Amino acid sequence: MLSSGEFLYAARALCHLERSEQRECGRKISDSFASAKPVPDSGVREALRLPEPTGEIEASTDSLDRTRQNADAGLTRQAAIFSVDVEDWFHILELSEAPDLAHWESLPSHVAKNFGELLDLFSRYDVNVTCFFLGWIAQRFPELVRDAAARGHEIASHGYSHTLCSEMTPDAFFEDIRRAKSIIEDILGRSIRGYRAPGFSVTSKTPWFFDKLVQAGFTYDSSIFPMRRAHGGIRNFSCVPHVIKTRYGSLVEFPISITHAWGLPMYFFGGGYLRLFPYSLVRRMSRKVMAEGRPVIFYLHPREIEPNHPRMRMNPLRRLKSSVGLRTTESKLCRLLEDFPVTTFQNYLSTSPFAQLG
Repeated sequence: MLSSGEFLYAARALCHLERSEQRECGRKISDSFASAKPVPDSGVREALRLPEPTGEIEASTDSLDRTRQNADAGLTRQAAIFSVDVEDWFHILELSEAPDLAHWESLPSHVAKNFGELLDLFSRYDVNVTCFFLGWIAQRFPELVRDAAARGHEIASHGYSHTLCSEMTPDAFFEDIRRAKSIIEDILGRSIRGYRAPGFSVTSKTPWFFDKLVQAGFTYDSSIFPMRRAHGGIRNFSCVPHVIKTRYGSLVEFPISITHAWGLPMYFFGGGYLRLFPYSLVRRMSRKVMAEGRPVIFYLHPREIEPNHPRMRMNPLRRLKSSVGLRTTESKLCRLLEDFPVTTFQNYLSTSPFAQLG
């Protein structure tokens, strides 16, 4: 269990807020800790207890069973979309110790084992999710793509080389996504529709991003992080799924789900954020998003269910972000799958007003 100081440090590090916002967020979280009675076994959980849900959120909770029953036949607006970014333990961004692409094949891979365990877990709960495959992973392990597809999961693209969009030229980006899309489609024998950028690295400095996606044949994207974060993000971007028009056509953007807590935009639903926060808080914030009429978007990486996966040398901040809560990931995932009627982006699109886009 994290101490209050460790929790605050990790929350600031993960959210990467502006310095003034960090101070304000830190003050509000610290006040929460200060006003709570210490409970040795669950201090963080108790200290972060929020006001009881409003009637609107409770109504959302009451509808979960009905939504679960109708998840395959037709989704309501109160949906949860689960996604996996299929990459390996050494695909860490903006780290000097991270190997370049030419050396990836020489490293011991853990993705087949970890992703296989995730697929088995999804089968146990009888759910389908969206798998954003790194093109390099699909090329090296085509059986993982076929296995996921055979189990009914949606296959989508995470690009080929796991390079930040903001560090690529428009032409280099287009070649990267075109290559990955071609590899995955050759394995499947059919087209794919969705894309997610490595590190959610779309910024205001990549105005060509959507043009290139549509030009490459994608019909939806889930790359925009509508707040500041380590690898990018666009502040004040719409939090609601919506159509984006480009000169080559249109696509649907599914921004990563954020909601407000302590008066600030925050994220609770994937990666280090999901690992850091108590599950009770993740669940409450998820229901809050759904009550607002938005699908809550969860994401995970295969390496996050293996607490003892190999590690590269990192500074203390990066090490904390990469390792916090790893031993809680699988149990939180199981509770999440029990509590929410998760589906794929493709299923959501097929029953939404966006269905005509393909």
